[in-house]
Amino acid sequence: MVFRGFRERIRGEILFRGGSSINLDAKGRMALPTRYRTDLVERCEGRVVLTVHDDRCLLLYPQPEWDEIERKLVRLPNQDKRTRTLQRMLLGHATELEMDKSGRILIPPRLRVFANLEKRVVLAGLGNKFEVWNEEAWEQRCGDWVSDDGGDGDMPDSLETLTL
Repeated sequence: MVFRGFRERIRGEILFRGGSSINLDAKGRMALPTRYRTDLVERCEGRVVLTVHDDRCLLLYPQPEWDEIERKLVRLPNQDKRTRTLQRMLLGHATELEMDKSGRILIPPRLRVFANLEKRVVLAGLGNKFEVWNEEAWEQRCGDWVSDDGGDGDMPDSLETLTL
């Protein structure tokens, strides 16, 4: 599956869109698509942070985006169990990575296991970050979203006024 995607600058921010199917090499390296590499090098010198998401995918942030999220997470009062769980998951799995000269990042084994990443993965641009999915899981989720409107029940209030 090949997606057409691109990035756009809005108010100086880089937004990532679209997706790509990518092969992981035998060492677990993923080559970032060339259309994103220049912006990642310019914006963060190729430094990114990879962490987990409860959908069993990985989140890939440019370092400056992650720094902002990390500051917010550590400031949350952690007396609430859900807050501690979120901090443990996101911060406890956060891994700083640097693109090599070929535009690849090495996905650590424990993160590959978490997201069941094998040979084929999908990199989906979601504005300020990417999601990294096992390709079969991505296709299954896409089918689920189409067949049952996401299956999450009622639409959140924040989406009620969104016109597409």
